[in-house]
Amino acid sequence: MPTSITHAPSDSAADRAPTAEELLGPALHEEVVRHFTAKPDAPSAAVVRHQVRECMRYLYLVSRHPDRLGGLFLPVEQDIDEIWHYLILQTREYRELCEQRLPGGHFIHHRSISYGAYQEAPGRQTAAEEALRWIPLYTAEFGPFDADALAHWTIVRFLHDELHMSLTEISGLGDGAEAPDDPTVSVRDRA
Repeated sequence: MPTSITHAPSDSAADRAPTAEELLGPALHEEVVRHFTAKPDAPSAAVVRHQVRECMRYLYLVSRHPDRLGGLFLPVEQDIDEIWHYLILQTREYRELCEQRLPGGHFIHHRSISYGAYQEAPGRQTAAEEALRWIPLYTAEFGPFDADALAHWTIVRFLHDELHMSLTEISGLGDGAEAPDDPTVSVRDRA
């Protein structure tokens, strides 16, 4: 007899976002890791795997939530952007990733803009508010931020390092989170 099931967070394949290796396929995933570990002064393969994971999580969120995240400033560090650039240059595989493997089924375009130019248009508060939009979407799809993700998400690292918020506190920020009007005031002080 069929029953209705309320889904709780789970590790089953049906209830979780795909891994970076599942999205890219094993061959492309290993190619990306090899490419970035072969660079001079490259981090370890473990760190590069985390970078690839966070790049794929970024693209997954952009694909799944284009209405909420489209056109926002890139909230990840340069290492993630470089992996995205590498993937874009694998044109056939990148198109397949965007259109067939990511949840939105649409091509994700990339447009470079300097941080300074971006800051001039919307202003500091808008930039902070836009960056905070990512947190509840990320945690809903992938669970709480962990130490391996911390270095790669600009807003998360800022909240952790500058405002001294724990990863648990950061992961608990909801859709109602607002950026401080004064960047010297912590999010916790505004509650």
